[in-house]
Amino acid sequence: MSMTVYTGSSNYPFANEYAKHHGLSVGNIEISRFENSELRVRVLDEAVDSQVTLIQSLSHPTNDHLVEFCLIADALKRAGAKQIQAIIPYLGYSKQDKVFRAGEPLSVKVIANILQTAPIDRITTFDLHNPSIVGFFDIPLVNVYARPAFLEYFRPTVGARSIVVAPDAGSMKNSTQFAMELGLQVAYIDKKRDLATGKVEIIGMSREVEGSDCILIDDMISTGSTLIEVSRFLKSRGARSVRIGVTHHLYIDGVQEKIEASEIDELVVSNTISRKVDGEKLKEISVVGLM
Repeated sequence: MSMTVYTGSSNYPFANEYAKHHGLSVGNIEISRFENSELRVRVLDEAVDSQVTLIQSLSHPTNDHLVEFCLIADALKRAGAKQIQAIIPYLGYSKQDKVFRAGEPLSVKVIANILQTAPIDRITTFDLHNPSIVGFFDIPLVNVYARPAFLEYFRPTVGARSIVVAPDAGSMKNSTQFAMELGLQVAYIDKKRDLATGKVEIIGMSREVEGSDCILIDDMISTGSTLIEVSRFLKSRGARSVRIGVTHHLYIDGVQEKIEASEIDELVVSNTISRKVDGEKLKEISVVGLM
């Protein structure tokens, strides 16, 4: 049975690579705007397969990409698709996975509800900020871990001085598993964040890193302030190098420039979000093969 891949405007390179990897064709969708700025979506294919794949990252502009996704899914259903498999490489709002302060919404739950108003049957995504987000969905949600792709990238460069550093408590489990698979020790950084200002304060760490080549793994980089501060801290403790693997680079304006000027020696990111900038320290790897 044939299956056509359709894609929104957020990540054409990922969709094209996915289709090529699986020997599938890419369908034709017209995406434009009315004069009042509302999105206009139209499926141009005369015949739509009964099973289709819809790919869309909920990256910046997140709200536009969310609405676009829902409109495309509805258009595909009306055009004859019986089953729609959604691939959302980056699930926007996933960092808002709890009510941090009184008066706030449970934002990612709201997004889950919105997505499920679209006629989709299942979702595949990568490295949710909190794996428990799966429980907010009533349809199947598969959370694919990008760790194997980063293991493949970093393994050839691991040496006697290498050590894995968990930049915060949330990354400890993934960092420990990553270190075990590389046969390395893991260090843990203890820090706290001011919820009002977002400022990060590093309190200490579990072991010394003097003379070490540090490898950090995290799920996303947004403003970059945490990883930049952690890299500065590690270098101040005598680390020889700091290399970081991040699944989702949000490409917020000015962040990559800050990375280039920081103590970070290399930033390795996946292709879940379409690359928008270049940099001497920036490397991109693909996670398409993990699906």
